[in-house]
Amino acid sequence: MRAGAAARRKAREAGAARWEEALSWPAASLVAGSGKEGWACASASGHHGPPQQLLIFCIGGAERLIVDAACQLAAHDHDVHVFTSHHDKKRCFEETLSGLFPVTVHGDFLPRHVFYRFHAVCAYLRCIFVALCVLLRWPFFDVILVDQVSVVIPLLKLMASSKIIFYCHFPDLLLAQHTSLLRRLYRKPIDMIEEITTGMADLILVNSKFTAATFARTFSGLHARGIEPGVLYPAVSVEQFHEPHAYKLNFLSINRFERKKNLDLAISAFALLRSAAWTIPGDALQEATLTVAGGYDKRLKENVEYLEELKRLALTEGVSGQVKFVTSCSTSERNELLSNCLCVLYTPKDEHFGIVPLEAMAAHKPVIACNSGGPVETVVNEVTGFLCDPSPAEFSKAMLKLVNDHDLAVRLGEQARDHVVQKFSTKTFGDLLNSYVLNIYHERME
Repeated sequence: MRAGAAARRKAREAGAARWEEALSWPAASLVAGSGKEGWACASASGHHGPPQQLLIFCIGGAERLIVDAACQLAAHDHDVHVFTSHHDKKRCFEETLSGLFPVTVHGDFLPRHVFYRFHAVCAYLRCIFVALCVLLRWPFFDVILVDQVSVVIPLLKLMASSKIIFYCHFPDLLLAQHTSLLRRLYRKPIDMIEEITTGMADLILVNSKFTAATFARTFSGLHARGIEPGVLYPAVSVEQFHEPHAYKLNFLSINRFERKKNLDLAISAFALLRSAAWTIPGDALQEATLTVAGGYDKRLKENVEYLEELKRLALTEGVSGQVKFVTSCSTSERNELLSNCLCVLYTPKDEHFGIVPLEAMAAHKPVIACNSGGPVETVVNEVTGFLCDPSPAEFSKAMLKLVNDHDLAVRLGEQARDHVVQKFSTKTFGDLLNSYVLNIYHERME
């Protein structure tokens, strides 16, 4: 095994073992910033000791983790500064407006696409531009944490003696379409660059064991070199969720309005459940509703189209009067929805991780999710919710159990809350992330 691979393995395995030791070290300072729609974290330095500089890049969909990382590293007495190419104060996470760390924007003028094409190239350009801006102002970092966009790693390697941690939410080449010859030709160099630049990191972390296995299969060349990622689960702030107001017959789905999130399943399962009303004494199911909430950006063609498709589906299924759509709700609105629902329906198949089940369980609510991907690692079947085949019939059966047994819904919700507090709190996430950062910095100093 090459020395570089051995060092990566050593850093990954030592991270958790040295957790308690790392927590007692003096704090570092941190600066944060971003690529396309993401974030980057970095810090300004001085003397040796604990790491003095860190940089994080994130793209699309995973900004929640970066905000949590910035907040938790600030809680470890790091000074945090966020750089991003786009920061919409009307749609951003509220922590970025709290004053806990400043937010600086670079490159908002760069396009996100060219006539709804070339998204990957535009994303790379936005990330590289932010990286260049940071390099020009902060030419040295002890430790760099790159999130999702590996193309910036060679550029950041220009910083002598810097150690780079790469956080991979999922291989981008598996998320892109390769449906035509032109698209395959377009993606070929991008996919090659992704694997090469990912392998340049000193330590690779992923969001789940499912993603770790996918990483090994996808980047077989890196796997052959002994590069194995460690797992750092995203987290949820359990403190923001209090005892639920009620367990009303309202089912809740929270996800971005994207086809891969499989929101059709929630609507079809709900329609099937209501069709079974005659099997239940009284008029319980006549009161049942479904709320479909989540991230929505009118600038994104898919968001606009998919929302209309879902509305048509609800009409076709005969439940348009019982299905409510909520776009881009605030954190407080989301928490209110969680507090007043019976359970949460999580519909994506083979989801890389999935933060929504954690939020639901932290809010004392059981989760019904597909029995694949990340939810298999977070939802305990028949303990904190139900893991089902991704079909309306199976989902509706699980929903019916909670309708028929209110005490079951309460019990699963309480067990779900305890499960998240023990394994997926932001403190757990922050402590382990901090230990990884301090560990790889210590390795740099050896």
